[in-house]
Amino acid sequence: MAVKMRLTRLGAKKAPFYRIIVSDSRKARDGEYIDKIGHYNPLSQPVEIKIDEEKAKKWLARGVQPTETVKSLLVRNGVLPKSEKLSPSRTKTKKKKTE
Repeated sequence: MAVKMRLTRLGAKKAPFYRIIVSDSRKARDGEYIDKIGHYNPLSQPVEIKIDEEKAKKWLARGVQPTETVKSLLVRNGVLPKSEKLSPSRTKTKKKKTE
């Protein structure tokens, strides 16, 4: 089973509020989940990020893959160490013409 740590959207129209959850990657974004790790409110000033570090570390130790957004939130909250690059670039490099 492919398990991911990702965001699920809550809140009203144009007022998003997200839960950080662990779920099967084949399930719907706002569907059933295995465990709730925390929440993220991008509209509050300052941005509110609350993560249960013990649960997050437990799931990461089990091999759960966080999405890019969740990974950046975990780094921001100090759960994961900051790396040089969060992920490889998705753009292909152009080949140089040789003449």
